[in-house]
Amino acid sequence: MFETLPGFRDFPPEECSRRNHLFRVFRTVARAFDFKEYDAPVLEPLDLYIEKSGEEIVGQLFHFEDKGERRVALRPELTPTLARMVAARANSLPKPIKWFNVGEHFRYERPQKGRGRSFYQFNADLLGEDDVGADAELIALLVAIFETLGLGQKDFRIRLSDRLTWVCLLENLGVSESARPAVLDAIDKSERRKEEQTKEALEKAMPGKGTELAQEIERIKKIDSLEELSERMQNCEGKDNHLDRWKRMLDLLEAHGALPYVNIDLSIVRGLAYYTGFVYEAFEASGEGRALAGGGRYDHLLKKLSGNVDLPACGFAIGDMTLSDCLSAKGLIPQYVTAPDLYLIAGEKQMNLGIATAARARKAGFSTSYSLKTVGFGKQFKEAGKSGARYALILGEEEEQTEQVKIKDLRNSEEISVDLRSFLAKLEELDAQGGIE
Repeated sequence: MFETLPGFRDFPPEECSRRNHLFRVFRTVARAFDFKEYDAPVLEPLDLYIEKSGEEIVGQLFHFEDKGERRVALRPELTPTLARMVAARANSLPKPIKWFNVGEHFRYERPQKGRGRSFYQFNADLLGEDDVGADAELIALLVAIFETLGLGQKDFRIRLSDRLTWVCLLENLGVSESARPAVLDAIDKSERRKEEQTKEALEKAMPGKGTELAQEIERIKKIDSLEELSERMQNCEGKDNHLDRWKRMLDLLEAHGALPYVNIDLSIVRGLAYYTGFVYEAFEASGEGRALAGGGRYDHLLKKLSGNVDLPACGFAIGDMTLSDCLSAKGLIPQYVTAPDLYLIAGEKQMNLGIATAARARKAGFSTSYSLKTVGFGKQFKEAGKSGARYALILGEEEEQTEQVKIKDLRNSEEISVDLRSFLAKLEELDAQGGIE
C-alpha cells in the first residue's frame, strides 16, 4: 500500500476545511487592507534561487533537470518569483504595489513538528514605498490576521528590530563592513547556539575581539525601550535619524492598534543578508514559544534579482503548519460541518422530476444531495438523516399530481407542502425564520 512521502500531508475533507479556514481569513483580512491576490508557477529556474541565496540553497531544494535540459526547482519561497514578476511589469504597475499570495512551497529538509517538506504560506509584500508607513502597514496586517483568528495579547508577541540600527551600533563597536554579515549571522543564530559557539563565530569574524564583542552584543540585545536605545546610540553617526524612524514606527503602530503586541527586541536580526531596515518575528507568547511569522524590509533585493529594476520593498510570511498547531492547541480552529442544505427523496417514477428540482435548487445556491441508485423511501429517509441536511425535499406520486413538493425540517420533523414553482422562495423564507415552526 502506498503512503504519502515524508514531510507531505493529505487533506481529506475535514482537514481541508480546517486549512481553508486559515486561507479564508488570510484573504479576507488582506483584502480589507487593499492588498491584491496574485499567483505564480510552483516551478522556477533553479538559478533564480541561487542568485538570491547562493549555491548552498541547492541542497535544501527539490530540483531536477527537465526534458529541455533546464535546471528547475519547486519554489521554497515566493520572494524571488515576486521580484521576477514585478520587474517584468514595473513600469506599468501603479505604486505602491500591495500584493499577497496563499500557496504551496517545498523544502527538502528533515521533517519535524511544525516543519514539513511541503507547506502552505501566506505572503504579503508592499513595494514602491520607502517610508516606514509601509512597514507599519504590514505589521498591522499581521496583527489583524492573528486577531481575526482569535489570538490575543496573551497568545503572541511581535519582536521588532532594525538592521540599520544594528549597522550603526556595530560600526560604533569597530566592526568593519566586510565583517558585518558574519557578525549579524552570529547574532541571528545566538539564541539557538551555546554561548561558546557564538563567541567562536564572532572571533572568526573579528579575530582577537570575539569575547569582548560577544559581551557588548549581549548588552545591546537586552535593550527593550526607546530610551535605552537612545542612550546606547549616543556616539552613533546619524543617531537622530535612526531614533526618529523608531519613534515614527511606534507611533504608527499605536495608531493601527498594533503596538500592544509589539516589543522592541534587538536580538531579532533575521540573518538573511538582504534585509535593509526594520525586521520582525511573531512568536507564541506561551507554550513552546515557536515562531509564527517573520518579515522585514529588503530594499535592494529586486535589483539583485532583476538586474535593472530597483524598488524599495518590504514583506512578511506566515507558515500554515506552526500557526495551525498553535490555533488547534487553543481550540481556535472551528469544526466545519460539511453537509448539504437539502436532501432529495423521490419515488422511482418521480426521480427525473426530482433531479430537475435538485438542479434548480443547486443553481439557486442550495447544496443538494440524493441517492444515486434506486432505493425505497425508507432507505432514502435514513440517508437524509445521516447526511446532516437541514431540509428534505419529498416528491411522491401525490406531489407530482398536485405539482407540489413537501419540505421537511430534519431537525424537528415539521413539514409543509409548497408549489413546485415557488419552493425556492419558501426555502429562503425558512432560512430567514430559522426553520419550520
